[in-house]
Amino acid sequence: MLLSLVIALLFTSCNVKSKTSESSQNITYNIEELNNPNIRTAYFASGCFWCVEAIYESVKGVKESISGYSGGHKDHPTYEDSNTGTTGHAESVEIFYDTTVIDYPTLIDVYFGSQNVSQVNGQGSDHGSQYRSIIFYQNQDEKQIAEKKIAELNQLIAPETVAAELKKFEKFWVAEDYHQNYERNHPKQSYIMAVSIPRIKRFQEKFPELLKTDSEH
Repeated sequence: MLLSLVIALLFTSCNVKSKTSESSQNITYNIEELNNPNIRTAYFASGCFWCVEAIYESVKGVKESISGYSGGHKDHPTYEDSNTGTTGHAESVEIFYDTTVIDYPTLIDVYFGSQNVSQVNGQGSDHGSQYRSIIFYQNQDEKQIAEKKIAELNQLIAPETVAAELKKFEKFWVAEDYHQNYERNHPKQSYIMAVSIPRIKRFQEKFPELLKTDSEH
């Protein structure tokens, strides 16, 4: 019985039936805090956005992390659309970060330090183009920083290669409300327990110096 439960948890994917087909219109930001010349955005995809959002929100200097969809061709995608793998979109996160605390190269370190860098079209048990890894660069500086890191990693993991795509950022579509802060709001959900929390803990063990203190959460 216990073995069956463990196996079921391990093969749980980042997939729940949507309670709504509409993309979120209700995400609110602390405008005063984010409307600051030191606050910038960054965009990443790396498997299930529940995991990636929670990882970045544990990092000092990250003010907000939003789950959504990017990289595809369909306007106003829904979770159900994304899960078909036909929209071109990947589950992504929008990161708001304070440049006086953390820089873009460190965000890239967090990105690669929290995933299986050579897994194509997925992370762990999540498979499909909607779970592929993508760095969405907004300018040449971001592109060059990512290219340099990928080149360094390719040397380290040869003969395997880094699977993450480099893609020019175009549009970020905010995911439905119930996806936001999913790991925080559903700590006992089977996928969160079996996949998200272990992934977050592995990251935190590798980068303890980057983590927020309790007072910063």
